[in-house]
Amino acid sequence: MRRILSFIYIFSLMFSVYGQETVSGDSSSVRSKNYVHMLHTDVTRFDEKINPDAWILVGDVRFRRDSMYMFCDSAHYFQKKNAFQAFGNVRMEQGDTLFLYGDYLDYDGDTNLARVRHNVRLIDKNTTLTTDSLDFDRNKNLGYFIENGTLFDGESTLSSRYGEYDVDTKDAFFQYKVVLEHPDFKLLSDTLRYNTDNKIAIILGPTNMYSGESEVYSERGRYNTVDKLAYLLDRSVLYNDNKDVTADSIFYNMNSGFSEVFGNIVYNDTVNRNMLTGEYAYLNEVVDSAYVTGRAVVTDYSQKDSLFMHADTIWAVSYNLDTDSLYRQVKAYNKVRAWGKEMQAVCDSLIFDSRDSCMTMYKDPILWNNGIQLLGEEIKIYMDTASIDWVHIINQTLYAEYVDSSESADYNQVKGQEMKFYFDDGKINEMQVIGSVEIIFYPIDESDSTYVGMNTTVAGRITANLKDGQVERLFVPKEAKGVLYPMGQRPADKRFLDNFVWFDYVRPLSKEDIFNWRGKGSNLELKVIRRENIPLPTLDGMKGKGN
Repeated sequence: MRRILSFIYIFSLMFSVYGQETVSGDSSSVRSKNYVHMLHTDVTRFDEKINPDAWILVGDVRFRRDSMYMFCDSAHYFQKKNAFQAFGNVRMEQGDTLFLYGDYLDYDGDTNLARVRHNVRLIDKNTTLTTDSLDFDRNKNLGYFIENGTLFDGESTLSSRYGEYDVDTKDAFFQYKVVLEHPDFKLLSDTLRYNTDNKIAIILGPTNMYSGESEVYSERGRYNTVDKLAYLLDRSVLYNDNKDVTADSIFYNMNSGFSEVFGNIVYNDTVNRNMLTGEYAYLNEVVDSAYVTGRAVVTDYSQKDSLFMHADTIWAVSYNLDTDSLYRQVKAYNKVRAWGKEMQAVCDSLIFDSRDSCMTMYKDPILWNNGIQLLGEEIKIYMDTASIDWVHIINQTLYAEYVDSSESADYNQVKGQEMKFYFDDGKINEMQVIGSVEIIFYPIDESDSTYVGMNTTVAGRITANLKDGQVERLFVPKEAKGVLYPMGQRPADKRFLDNFVWFDYVRPLSKEDIFNWRGKGSNLELKVIRRENIPLPTLDGMKGKGN
C-alpha cells in the first residue's frame, strides 16, 4: 500500500512540475518563473511519518531555478514550500562564470535566497570568496558572510570578519579586522570597499597601509592598487623614514614616491627636529625633499629657543642620500620673517645647510637679539647642538643697541666691513668688528651705573664684551682715534652713524606676526651691490636623484 501511495505522490509531483511550466496568467507565470525544478535524482524516497512535507532525494541530485543550476549528493525537497535542503558536494552554477560550492545548501525558491554552509567557495571569473557560512541573495546577486571570509582576485587577498560581495558590480564591502594583502603592500582597516575589476580600494574607516618604509593612515580615501595612486582625505597621514605629513587631502604616488598635499599641512621631521606647515606641498620621498607654499612656516625645535620662520615658499631637500656625505638644505625665499623668544629676523631669502649648520640671510637682512639690532648685506648664523654658536655679518654692517639714557633715544652703534658675534646661552657675549670701524658708544660709570658720556671712535678693528645684552667693555687699538663728549655736550650731528636706522617697526613681535610683512622704506634699503643670490628651486629639480 505504501509503494502505491509513493507512486501516486511522485506522479502527482511530476504532473504539477510540468503543469506549472505551461500555466498562463500573471500570478501563475510568476510562480512558474520562481519555481524550483527537480531535474534528476537516482533514488526518491517518501515517508509520511518521518517527514510528510519533504521528498528525500539521493544520488546525482539536480535542481534548476531560472538560469541557476544546483547539484548535490542528496536533498530534502519541499515542493509546497518551493524549497530544498542539499547535502554533500553542493554546487551552484550560473552560466560559465559564477560558481558556488559548499557542504550544505538551504535554498528558498520564493525569496531566491541560498544559504550555503561549511567549506564555502564563491567563484566569479577570477575572483574567489572563501568562508564557512555564506548567504547569497540571487535577486541582488549579493553574497555576504558574518563569520570570517577571504576574497582573492588573482593578486590581492582581502579578509575580514564580515563582508559582502556584489557579483554584478564586483564590489566587496568588508568590515571588522579587514586585511588587504598585496605583494607590494599590506592594508589594515576597520571598513573597506574593494572592487575586484578596477582593483580600487575605498577607505571608509580607520586604515593603516604599509609598503616598504612608507606608512599611510587614513579614515577616508581611495587607493588604486594597480597604478599605486592614493587620494586621501580627512587629515590623513603619510609616514616615511622618521618623517610624517598630515593634511586635509593628499595625492600619493607610491610607485614614484611623489605626493601633492593640500590644506593645513603639517610636515614633521623628528630626526632633524623641525616642522613645515602650509597650504600646499609637493613631496618626494625618493630624494627626501619637501616644497611648501601658502602661509608656509618652518618651525625649528632642535634648539632651546624654538624658531618660527615664514616665507612665500620653503623648500627642503637632502643630497647624497645613502652615503657618508649626506646633507640637507632648507631654502626660504621672498618676504622671510622669523621669530623666537630671544631672536627675530627678516630678509628677502635665506638658506640653511646642514654641512656647516649655517643659515645665510640674503638681501637686506636684519637680525635682532634681545635689545640688539644687526644688519648687513649678508648674515651667516652658525648653530651648534643647543643654540646659536656665532654670527658673521658681511659688508654694510651695523650694530645698534638701545640705550636708556633718560634724556633721549640714544643707541650704541658700530659699523664696519665685517662683524662677528659669539653667543652664550642664546645671548651675545663677544663682538669683533673688522675694517673701517666707526663707533658711537655710551660708557657707564660702574659706581653709580650712570652714563659717562658719548664716545665716538674710528679704528681698524675693535673687540667688545657684552653682558645681559649690553656692551660692558670695549677694546680698541692704541692707534684708534676717539672723542668722549659729556652727556650734555653731545653734538647733534655726531649722535648717529651715517648708516644708522632703527628698524623696530619691521621686527616680528610674535609667531603670529611673522605673516605680517612690513618692509623697509624704499629709501632705507642697502646700497645695490652685486652679491650672490641663492638658487631658487623648481619642481623639476626635485625629481632628481638628490646626488
